[in-house]
Amino acid sequence: MPVAPQEARRGPRRLRDVHPTRRGLVLAWWSFTITFACLRLLTWLIRIHVGGLGNVSAGGVHIHHYIWGILLLIAVSIFGLVDRAPRVRSLMGLVLGIALALVIDEAALLIELKNVYWSGFGAVSVAIALILIGAAGSALALTRAPHADTANATTQRRA
Repeated sequence: MPVAPQEARRGPRRLRDVHPTRRGLVLAWWSFTITFACLRLLTWLIRIHVGGLGNVSAGGVHIHHYIWGILLLIAVSIFGLVDRAPRVRSLMGLVLGIALALVIDEAALLIELKNVYWSGFGAVSVAIALILIGAAGSALALTRAPHADTANATTQRRA
């Protein structure tokens, strides 16, 4: 069956082509994936004592990076209650992905309540992250954004 020219795929989509209501979700997915990978690399570099890198401590107590993730999650939650503009939604999606990666990267520690980051049980964090990346990517790929008509009607009703 021939495809009409306007329905033919034109190559990879750009972020600006993503519907505004989904843009924050896409950014959250990307930022989670990239942040998780970078965290794993960074902690490995710290573990093998690459010069200039080290753990963050306060008063001799190691500050785990899930703390920063929880603080960012709180900030995104509060900000989400106040502002819902499309640009802000995109920024909140980006920060949400980073915050979730900071927390999920240490999920095994939170479950076990001891530092198991590099032990066999530390693989739980990687498994959770991979499941989240796959599930979120699949949900984004397999679902549709609201049609422009529906989004415009919703916006007009709110005004």
